Amino acid sequence: MIDAAPEQVCPRPQLVRQGWFDLCGQWDFAFDSDDRGRTDGWHADPAAFDRRITVPYPPESELSGVHDPGPHTVVWYRREFEAPPLAPGFRLFLHFAAVDYRASVWVNGIHVGDHTGGQTPFSFDVTETLRAEAQSIVVSAEDRTDDATQPRGKQDWRADPHDIWYQRTTGIWQPVWAEVVPYVHLNELHWTPDLVRAAVKCEGELSGSAANVRVVLRHEDEVLADQSVRIDGRRFSFDVAVPALRHGQDRMRLLWAPEHPRLVDATVEVHPERGPVDEVSSYLGLRDVGTADGRFLLNHMPYFPRMALEQGYWPQSHLAAPDVQALRREVELAKELGFNGVRVHQKVEDPRFLYWCDRLGLLVWGETANAYEFGPVAAERLTREWLEVLRRDRSHPCIVTWVPLNESWGVPDLALSPEQADFARSLYYLTKAIDPSRPVIANDGWEIAEADIYGLHDYAPTGSSLRSRYGSSDVARHTLAAVRPGGRRLVLGEVDPGCPVMLTEFGGLTYVPAEGEKWFGYSTVADATALVHRLDDLVSAVLESPALAGFCYTQLTDTEQERNGLLTEDRVPKADSTEIRAILTKPAKALPDDELRAFREAGPDQTKS
Repeated sequence: MIDAAPEQVCPRPQLVRQGWFDLCGQWDFAFDSDDRGRTDGWHADPAAFDRRITVPYPPESELSGVHDPGPHTVVWYRREFEAPPLAPGFRLFLHFAAVDYRASVWVNGIHVGDHTGGQTPFSFDVTETLRAEAQSIVVSAEDRTDDATQPRGKQDWRADPHDIWYQRTTGIWQPVWAEVVPYVHLNELHWTPDLVRAAVKCEGELSGSAANVRVVLRHEDEVLADQSVRIDGRRFSFDVAVPALRHGQDRMRLLWAPEHPRLVDATVEVHPERGPVDEVSSYLGLRDVGTADGRFLLNHMPYFPRMALEQGYWPQSHLAAPDVQALRREVELAKELGFNGVRVHQKVEDPRFLYWCDRLGLLVWGETANAYEFGPVAAERLTREWLEVLRRDRSHPCIVTWVPLNESWGVPDLALSPEQADFARSLYYLTKAIDPSRPVIANDGWEIAEADIYGLHDYAPTGSSLRSRYGSSDVARHTLAAVRPGGRRLVLGEVDPGCPVMLTEFGGLTYVPAEGEKWFGYSTVADATALVHRLDDLVSAVLESPALAGFCYTQLTDTEQERNGLLTEDRVPKADSTEIRAILTKPAKALPDDELRAFREAGPDQTKS
């Protein structure tokens, strides 16, 4: 896998064409708090835009150049760009990686489409709107703070951030870009490895029917597969045989894991009956994940996830990363501290972050932003957006678990309401129907209605408290059945003794705040020395438990007033990184012996390339 420079990573890194170009940068901008822009025709009135904004930073943030944190229900954007000349048989597509929450788009005054959902991408074919002179794009985005059925994650509904919620992210917050594509082209492309059958399932969708699709898979200089298939419809699904996986010992050199994140380069060509060929570059990881006998499995073997809660929030740019390099650096920082994974929390992270997790080797638990209120509208909104998340991200090898709900957010009466419990279960089974290759947790934290892993949130202040709840298998089973660490039942229904148990939120240590300081934390320490001591106490209790199959520490970085990161919000360690790493990487009692662990981790470490 060629290690692209950070600034060259495509916003859609697993379906890349040469003819893409960036449309971020300076745009015209206007607030429309009275929602009169549509009535007054702002989509065709350049004079309506009274300020400038730097896209893709939300207007609440400093890097946007607007830096207005006040709630504004509707915002408008406008920019001009030069479209490349289109040869016969080619089209121009306009892509938005994420716009929060409801977007409408015009090109040269013509309405090209709408999209609802603040975390997921959308695209429009704008070929028929193009004109000879410069092209204009206008975007209107509506983001209501008073609508609790709208999935918003940890964006605050109050004027000022409080407790664990932080500044809102309105409008465009991930890249805007465009690309030239052939008339018959790939709209979607998905990869699912199957190590047992020595194959990779290739799925996708064409913009037109009747074409030959050729797939070439390469690892370094070795061609692993070269296969062509005739496609008569738009949707397709076929297996690509990978003979090198049939050799049970030799396959180890090809497998993806955090310790050796080997990737397979893929080239896909679409040859229609008439017209130009569509050629895209992609990649995949040969690995599988699952659970058995109370353990998480990676490539058929027990593996102990050591994760950090990742908010994906920067002080100067909020949910948008300050630059592409920051996405790579976030992965590097987590690995340097000793984590082998992150639980991306209440947001759908930029695909380029997932690219670096794939490339550098970091497990990811995929989550989405939740709503706060339950009802038919809320259920429909979350389900629709969750399906788009699965469609976008299910080919990334780094993602090893799906989590559609967190701590009963949006289903506040989950333990008492059959409708809410049914909704949580339906998300579990819907996710398994779309992607049966990964574990799923319907609701992480507590009130777990259906799950392949029991993900528990327990902010016990001391290691002794954790040992009293998880110190042995019998004690852990009692905790699952009868103890309520967060004040709520942990498991709804019968406890499955073979289901792995993980502490997916714990710790939350913060320095004692200064008098009058606005802060939030679960437990306080006086200084860096005390932080290391308490961290060691808590993590040791987890690692000593034979009943726990992994952990997620709260959290990687500070986030505004939530001051419980191991790093500050500017990504500076609060204590010596070497000491933190030594604590987080100590042996876990639940791991297999050293010989098996060494076998699993065999191969060159590619994380520093």
